[in-house]
Amino acid sequence: MSRIRSRAKAFAAVALAAALAVGCSSGSSSGPAAATGTQDSVDAALKAGGTITYWSWTPSAKDQVAAFEKEYPNVHVNYVNAGTNKDEYTKLQNAIKAGNGAPDVAQIEYYALPQFALTDSLVNLDQFGFGSFEKDYSASTWAQVKNSTGLYGLPQDSGPMALFYNKEVFDKNGIAVPKTWDEYLAAAKKLHAADPTKYITSDTGDPGFALSMMWQAGGRPFSVDGKNVKINFGDAGVKKWTADWDQLIQGKLLAPVKEWSDDWFRALGDGTISSLVTGAWMPGNFMSSVTAGSGKWAVAPMPTYDGKPVTAENGGSTQSVVKQSANPALAAAFVRWLNHGGGVQPFIKSGGFPSTTADLTSPAFVDEAVPYFGGQKINQVLTSASKDVAPGWTYLPYQTYANSVFSDTVGKAYLNGTGLDAGLAAWQQALVDYGNQQGFTVSAG
Repeated sequence: MSRIRSRAKAFAAVALAAALAVGCSSGSSSGPAAATGTQDSVDAALKAGGTITYWSWTPSAKDQVAAFEKEYPNVHVNYVNAGTNKDEYTKLQNAIKAGNGAPDVAQIEYYALPQFALTDSLVNLDQFGFGSFEKDYSASTWAQVKNSTGLYGLPQDSGPMALFYNKEVFDKNGIAVPKTWDEYLAAAKKLHAADPTKYITSDTGDPGFALSMMWQAGGRPFSVDGKNVKINFGDAGVKKWTADWDQLIQGKLLAPVKEWSDDWFRALGDGTISSLVTGAWMPGNFMSSVTAGSGKWAVAPMPTYDGKPVTAENGGSTQSVVKQSANPALAAAFVRWLNHGGGVQPFIKSGGFPSTTADLTSPAFVDEAVPYFGGQKINQVLTSASKDVAPGWTYLPYQTYANSVFSDTVGKAYLNGTGLDAGLAAWQQALVDYGNQQGFTVSAG
């Protein structure tokens, strides 16, 4: 499960302080000049063996480690669940700042990756020839691990967005599956009017979801060139999304239930919440936490503004080699196995949604009938969505801080119904001010 939550401000401040100390580009031997490397040293490290430490929270981690050690018995992987996302990131950043205690390999979500790459904390995998793997991954996930200075991970999962909907509730209330956002808004009004206990969806204000929705609408609020940053939450794509979503907020058409709470899972199970627009990693959560909805839910393409297929990513992680590693070649070998070798199938088996093109096109995966979803071959929809992710998205180099202050700014619009544009303007000013205070050159508009 990979979703973006609010992040601790303290972690962001530490990370940015480190960034100022080392600058925004890598000055080490693992920089761009190493892009012509080969995998020989990785293969040699596997043969020699040794011990590495791996931090991750993914449910498949233990099974993957066991399978790896069985295949390479001369390598021991010390697996540590250092906490989910922000908890792990705080520990990782503290270890990086202290100069010791970091793992050899760490799981890092795509949105947080630029911040660690910025602080020169990760090994550029181009030096091991991993750049040759580009064709083996979906374009949208590869774009999130590769930047102008190097390759800082191999993609594990991806989160192309789709529409998950309660078919039973839709059918009972005469709701057709919406193909456009206009149809979605009409469905929201029709459903709530027919049954005031039912809502089309829930959204109490999540930065990751908001950014993904802007992404799909054509918004590109962030532009980053080294330490030069531009932020514009007033572009046409952003406003396209806010104009629609304001109608749901101000019309009180969103379920007043906090996402990921016990009440939220219950609301998904009893039909109070009748649809979700979210990442392709969501089915595992339905199966494990919304058992009452089994056989009732289905999956369809994400609604669009003009009916033409386009989606965005929501969540997803990579595994990266930390610069502190005493054996970066062996650590890189483990990353290669995890996300480009034998580790992919255990990940899929645990409910993960892959980013490897071979699996995204495999009939065994694509044509699997999923009992929870009434036997629907949901991966046909989800793999198609992975091909329709809009290009050109960029996160801020201090996205963890940005997410942590979302509730203080945009969050007020959800509470008071005052309009998302005003909340986004406040968020923009906060991010401009913070970035400039941290040594970036940040402008608005």
